[in-house]
Amino acid sequence: MLTLKQRELLDFLQEYEFKNKASPSFDEMREAIGLASKSGIHRLISGLEERGFIRRLANRARAIEIIKNNHNDLAAKSHPDKDNNVVKADFSGSAHIELPMLGRIAAGTPIEAISDPTAFLSIPSSMVESGEHYALEIVGDSMIEAGIHDGDTVIIRKTEQAINGDIVVALVDGYEATLKKFRRDSDRIALEAANPNYETRYFTTNQVSIQGKLSGLIRKYR
Repeated sequence: MLTLKQRELLDFLQEYEFKNKASPSFDEMREAIGLASKSGIHRLISGLEERGFIRRLANRARAIEIIKNNHNDLAAKSHPDKDNNVVKADFSGSAHIELPMLGRIAAGTPIEAISDPTAFLSIPSSMVESGEHYALEIVGDSMIEAGIHDGDTVIIRKTEQAINGDIVVALVDGYEATLKKFRRDSDRIALEAANPNYETRYFTTNQVSIQGKLSGLIRKYR
């Protein structure tokens, strides 16, 4: 299954080739789908090639062949006016959205803080409600009794507010991020593990800022 950006790029490649009988430049691709750098286009092109949707022709500039086969998500564009709506349809059966993947976060001892997105995760829009969301990969097992395992991907809704019992992304001292249960005790904040092998950690209120609350979880079975 393609991500939204991969599908958008494939749409653009097919439309450009149909109109111009040639492949677009990387700058044209970048501008068409609204990316800031060419590196993002390189990743999308590689993803499409790995999935068998396109083939880059060796030793030829601006040469990308769109492969037509039984596994192609796109309808053939032999009748562009008739098939215009079909080409941009979501064939997965439900609408999808892309969330920024902000790296890895510890469900254990806090590690590096969340950072700028290096990738995007395509998920069904039904998985999230209103608000801004992002995704993180879990490292460690301190939340295992809450059903959150090492290697899982958590979906986080951005918020700076939390109530006791919420599972939150907490930023400690401005540079360490961790996923824990939140509890406020008078003048301090407790970050609780869901694993008896880990101790509850206590901080002053000005040491901890909330970056978001757990909204969903994705697990890959190996």
